[in-house]
Amino acid sequence: MTFIKAPRDIDFDKYSSSAVNSEAFYGLPEKITYCSHCIISNQRPVSANEFVHTAKTAKTSMKMDNQGKCDACRFADMKQNQIDWQERDRELVALCDKYRRDDGRYDCLLPGSGGKDSIFASHLLKYKYGMNPLTVTWAPHLQTDWGWENFKAWIDSGFDNYLFTPNSRVHRLLTRLALETICHPFQPFMMGQKAFAPKMAALLDIPLVIYGDNPAEHGDAIEKNNTPQRDWSQFSNSDPDSIFLGGLSVDALKTDFGLTKNDLEPYIPAHPDYLKSKNLDVQWLSYYKPWHVQGHYYYAVENTNFIPSPERSPGTFSKYNSIDDKIDDFHFYTTYIKFGYGRATQEACFELRNGDLTRDESVSLAQTYDGEFPERFTKEVFSYLSLPESEFPKCADSFEQPNMDRTYFEGLINRFRSPHLWQFENGEWSIRHPVWDVS
Repeated sequence: MTFIKAPRDIDFDKYSSSAVNSEAFYGLPEKITYCSHCIISNQRPVSANEFVHTAKTAKTSMKMDNQGKCDACRFADMKQNQIDWQERDRELVALCDKYRRDDGRYDCLLPGSGGKDSIFASHLLKYKYGMNPLTVTWAPHLQTDWGWENFKAWIDSGFDNYLFTPNSRVHRLLTRLALETICHPFQPFMMGQKAFAPKMAALLDIPLVIYGDNPAEHGDAIEKNNTPQRDWSQFSNSDPDSIFLGGLSVDALKTDFGLTKNDLEPYIPAHPDYLKSKNLDVQWLSYYKPWHVQGHYYYAVENTNFIPSPERSPGTFSKYNSIDDKIDDFHFYTTYIKFGYGRATQEACFELRNGDLTRDESVSLAQTYDGEFPERFTKEVFSYLSLPESEFPKCADSFEQPNMDRTYFEGLINRFRSPHLWQFENGEWSIRHPVWDVS
């Protein structure tokens, strides 16, 4: 029987500033180093298959070369100095020529939310390369007002769209479990998002699925950028018994939390043999086009009625990245808790690699904004994460405290702070070796 206990007191001695040989959680490197070019650390995990993610999963972190430069910065150098983008464009033209249909059917499928990147990708393929795309959207947990306006502006700019909204009670439960077990409240969205597009393409006989930017743009193994093909393990699975959702096995979700096979169906990836029988080709657009997040913002503003958030996002300096979902703020905050780098660090690295910021500017932005608590949607998010018995009669008893509040949340996330990253002195948490102390 899986029982979710309320947070207990932690051993603060492990987090003393004088502690030596502090334990590193999640299989992270014990010695913290920073990229010699950008400000990311070797604690950043590379992307992994969410369908096997449990509390015991050891992370693989990004690599630095013998000059201390991370894979993302090395690839940024390649984008600027080695890749022949004109040749890549010819390859994209050939890809479109291969799949373009003239019989009125869709010839490619693009997943997206109506953010700047999905606007850029779909608009480019339709209006420059003459494709006939269908856009598909896995709905946010709690959509922001401006996210909804941007979604409508995207569709109004000339696109058909299938919007899938998962069962809210199932989604809320999985989100709460993901927070409790692996400190990852965004995981159910990510799992559905990854599984949804290929399943829709197979269902509708659309041969080509095009995602935006390969995670290798941002720190996964650099060799992954050598191919436009997406790794099928990210969206297909041949062994249902190996799948975990919210950090728990499918059997535990059924037995202990009352979920059914039908409840979980939207999150379960398709069998690879089924997708191969449909001759699916799943690719990254960033292989063909140099990815530039700030440039995509300007493109989206110019070609649709895209609007930024009316205020900068908590924990960072920007107003146009990942602004669709109110739970995004908590996703980036929990990433900071687990791995010691915040949203400002991540976004500053994007812009530094593209030549839009200097390293000193990036360090200053990280020092100013990293770790800022996401206050603005706290009431709504905590309500969303609460599981009252009236709505969740089959599983409320599986939680010592079904309701979520600020005290519970902070006690919970403190359990996920790795002692080698964090110290606790005078009633406050701080990073042991921040980039501004070592640069």
